[in-house]
Amino acid sequence: MKKTVLLSLLLTTLLFANKTSGEKVFRDYCWGCHHQTAMAFGPPFSSIAAKRSKAEIMAYIISPKSMYKKFGYKRSVMTQLQLSNDELDAISDYILSYKGKK
Repeated sequence: MKKTVLLSLLLTTLLFANKTSGEKVFRDYCWGCHHQTAMAFGPPFSSIAAKRSKAEIMAYIISPKSMYKKFGYKRSVMTQLQLSNDELDAISDYILSYKGKK
């Protein structure tokens, strides 16, 4: 029984240790142009979260040049990022966590 509990705890720790943090993805890729709640070069996450779904956020990150007109922008200067699926999921959830925040 004790071995089972220890093994379960170890597996849980490893599972969560490998989960990418949205905040880490933000620091690694986004902070130069975006802030969470204030305007920077790009719009704040609070503004993005207020009007976009997770699917729209992910689509724009994957291919900003093919999505900017759909979103009503006159141009797109966002860099096309090469994120893993885990990073993409984490950053889109992180952006959406700012919905309703100012």
